[in-house]
Amino acid sequence: MTTDPAVRPEIIDFYTRSDEATRLHATATGTLELVRTRELLRRHLPPAPARVLDVGGGPGTHAHWLASDGYTVHVVDPVPKHVSQAGALDGVTSELGDARRLTAAAGTYDVVLLLGPLYHLHDKGDRLSALTEAARVVRPGGFVAAAAISRYSPLLDYIATTGITEPAVQDGVRDTLNQGRYAGQRGFTVAYFQTSDELREEVTEAGFADPTLYGVEGPGWVAVKAIEKYADTNLLGRPMYDAALAAARLAEPHDALIDASAHILAMTHT
Repeated sequence: MTTDPAVRPEIIDFYTRSDEATRLHATATGTLELVRTRELLRRHLPPAPARVLDVGGGPGTHAHWLASDGYTVHVVDPVPKHVSQAGALDGVTSELGDARRLTAAAGTYDVVLLLGPLYHLHDKGDRLSALTEAARVVRPGGFVAAAAISRYSPLLDYIATTGITEPAVQDGVRDTLNQGRYAGQRGFTVAYFQTSDELREEVTEAGFADPTLYGVEGPGWVAVKAIEKYADTNLLGRPMYDAALAAARLAEPHDALIDASAHILAMTHT
């Protein structure tokens, strides 16, 4: 007898307490993530109306603009609060579920998005399960996008916020750099941070050929975050935000800069 894997309760608790619905709108760094993710996806998505399965889609931040673009969007998420929020959006349906055991039948979606699940799965086997489930439910020739948090983002984040000077922070960052695991000590929940090489290898091992990887925010997000924290101002519409967005676009062709982003996006077709 086998038991279905469970989502760790601290992850459910974190997202139940936090306001994920506003995270990508409240700061310039969040908006940079949203704008870049949207523009990269729009570059590769098939024309609307196509069927999109947004796995781990949270409160529907991406589902909202996808539905507005004319796509048929269904969100699967393990957090009841998110399922309710996403299901309340026009043109979006939702269900409670787990990326590792989707209820969808094989080959029923044109697009599968995994923009959240991989970085909450510590074990490689679980990440591969999520990726192979995406491969199962997408149609032949369909499009899959999977996001990871960069292994180096905690180091860069703590530089921007100056927390890196604390010995306890240094210990945690050192462990993450060495092993990828984050225990949820400060401001986030348990997570797994990947290098671009590791993400590429796992996507390929799950059966996807020749994934294309992008650094989402580019190397300028660290400066944006530092200025927002210490100048106490939102940089949207300001020259520093525009510079970070331009830098992210310029950095795209250079693999060495992918890991300098906070998030990494792998895109592939079946």
